[in-house]
Amino acid sequence: MTITKAKYDDLEMIIPIYDYARSFMTDNGNPNQWIDGYPSREIIAEDINNDSFYVCKNEEESIVGAFTFIIGNDPTYENIYSGKWLNDKTYGVIHRLVSNGTTHGITKNCIEWCLKQIQNIRIDTHADNKIMQSLILKIGFEYCGIILTHNGTERLAYQISGV
Repeated sequence: MTITKAKYDDLEMIIPIYDYARSFMTDNGNPNQWIDGYPSREIIAEDINNDSFYVCKNEEESIVGAFTFIIGNDPTYENIYSGKWLNDKTYGVIHRLVSNGTTHGITKNCIEWCLKQIQNIRIDTHADNKIMQSLILKIGFEYCGIILTHNGTERLAYQISGV
């Protein structure tokens, strides 16, 4: 698997992966995390424009996963409740991590790639997203508390730190 920055030309292949993921989450007890078409085409295009959106390609060069990765402060993580961050050092943030369901290990590969960029990473997920919670804990993230998203909904916040 290779991970590269996405291009605008990739949008037509990326959007159906998010459609699949929304359906998968609903079918697996998590119908409320990505509602009303979130993340929208505009959000993904903005991430691509900001050079913070990445695609995962299989050996056939097909896009099988995608995510946003940003190094630096994220306003969403400024306030944490019912806990605290492991540290206040510079960190990377993974958002909107998605897979098309055809390739095993997307989450692990993406996180390992991100850890090569920076050893201190934060991530969050919905309380109903038991699959993601299990995956990120297995990879080594620690639960830190609760954050609020841009629309005020709660997310479980995690951090992994090798620094």
